[in-house]
Amino acid sequence: MGLLSFIKEAGEKLFGGSSAHAATPAAGGAATGGGDANTAAGNAIKTYIETQNLGLTNLAVAYDAGSGTVTLSGSAPSQEASEKASLAAGNVANVTHVDNQLQAPAAEPAQYHDVVKGDTLSAISKKYYGDANKYNAIFEANKPMLSHPDKIYPGQKLRIPKLDK
Repeated sequence: MGLLSFIKEAGEKLFGGSSAHAATPAAGGAATGGGDANTAAGNAIKTYIETQNLGLTNLAVAYDAGSGTVTLSGSAPSQEASEKASLAAGNVANVTHVDNQLQAPAAEPAQYHDVVKGDTLSAISKKYYGDANKYNAIFEANKPMLSHPDKIYPGQKLRIPKLDK
């Protein structure tokens, strides 16, 4: 699938307490806490992705705090599941890039939208589909990462599915 970019300051706060500091780049650009912090952060991200119940198999997650990059490998049952795994990993605080190496059946990739202040799913739906009432298609395409249509935040990246005509 390739590399997706995300906003570092936005997202789920998975790295609590001391691991939050260990999983961030030091002033010199190297990760503080070394490999143990990267491994702990990768494990936290993997656990978060697995809670989304996307049907992934042999999921492996590597995190590099120096670059803020998460690398995903394994297998996904569909292009949609692969894209959702990227979003789950990327919408985590301190992650700036996701290198998705998941194997998935070939399909046309979805578009993505970076949420800005004032965005609503209805406004995003109007922008992409010309109809604000089709917001539920965006909500459904981002479940289970989204629990409610009104709970989006600036900096979040959303999957915008193609609609059947």
